[in-house]
Amino acid sequence: MLGASRTAQLFIGFTVLCGVTAMGYGLLQTHSLHPLQFITMLVIALAASRLKVKLPGLTSSMSVNLPFILIATMGLSLIEALIIGLTSTAVQCFPKSGGWPKPVQILFNVSTMAVAVGLAGRIFQGRMQPPTASVSGSLLLVLAAATFFLVQTIPVATIISLTEGGSLPQIWSSISQQSFPYYVLSAGVTSLVTTASHRVGWQVPLLVLAVMYGVYRSYRLYFGREEIPARPIALAKAAAAE
Repeated sequence: MLGASRTAQLFIGFTVLCGVTAMGYGLLQTHSLHPLQFITMLVIALAASRLKVKLPGLTSSMSVNLPFILIATMGLSLIEALIIGLTSTAVQCFPKSGGWPKPVQILFNVSTMAVAVGLAGRIFQGRMQPPTASVSGSLLLVLAAATFFLVQTIPVATIISLTEGGSLPQIWSSISQQSFPYYVLSAGVTSLVTTASHRVGWQVPLLVLAVMYGVYRSYRLYFGREEIPARPIALAKAAAAE
């Protein structure tokens, strides 16, 4: 943080302020709590957050916890979804090899996640009818997934551009090309789980962890075999997973 430019420091501060605002908004909402579902989803999201893939040419990583955060945002209260999203994001920041991430890294990442969950939660809260109509529910899910994609990739690309230099559009394109398929997949998995949960029960997300583990292994095998040249972009240390 001390080595970053004044503009970068201001941007990080603004991002943290937005995250605090989103958390405050969640705390002020009227909540219908779901203790058992919340604890279950939290444990699953924490486990999924440690399944991380190193993106080639970049210093950031991508974990497979997004479907569980989306499921929580759709089915639980906003504050429960925020806790799941922020906690799993903070756990994701810790390197697999051990050690401690920098505080600014955690602050930046949990702040972008708070904004994403807050905006996505507002999308679901603002619906005019319950998601029993498949078209309406699917559209809301697409909007929520798009919100997560934009809120988590644009700030990361911006802080990279401010701290490491380079063209913001080029950096964002580089990140998006590798992460966009995962957001599409996450939205699809969330849609299937939500539909099945209405018929079978809320326990369905327990099975999704095995599916996402398969996705994690596929990503690792793909990036391990493909010789993808490193892009001339050094991700900021404050940037984490998309």
